[in-house]
Amino acid sequence: MKNHEILTSYLEDLSLEELNAIPEDFNNNIFWNIAHTLAHQQMYVYVFSGQTPLISEEWITNYKKGTKPTKNVDKMDVEYLKSKLIPAINQTKIDLHNGLFKNYQPYTANSGSTLKNIEEAIIFNNFHEGIHHGAISGLKRAINARKEKRLPLVSGL
Repeated sequence: MKNHEILTSYLEDLSLEELNAIPEDFNNNIFWNIAHTLAHQQMYVYVFSGQTPLISEEWITNYKKGTKPTKNVDKMDVEYLKSKLIPAINQTKIDLHNGLFKNYQPYTANSGSTLKNIEEAIIFNNFHEGIHHGAISGLKRAINARKEKRLPLVSGL
């Protein structure tokens, strides 16, 4: 839950320009990293358990591994993502408590970790979100450095 509260605060505190910025030497932006963590949480927990995810298939397709930003997001995109981050974790807690995730399809991540059950998926998801928190921190530093020098924010889109 704490991870998703922090991710929500980025969406509330940063401007659209900052959320969309792709600084030099980066291939994605802050918004993509946040959306990616939600897409993967839904995949690790719901999809690999044979359950219907709480977000659209299109959202998962647009933000899963191997994707990158293809457009600048707008306020509606930000509001949608904000509206899903905390409720997704709340519903996951309920569904976990109710035993919804009994049939888990093993999944091997890029790190070589094989997730064999829902407990391993949740642990790995927290690790994965930590990686993207680090990426967001790097993006924020690069964006702030440009702002301090009064340079325009860089976007690859």
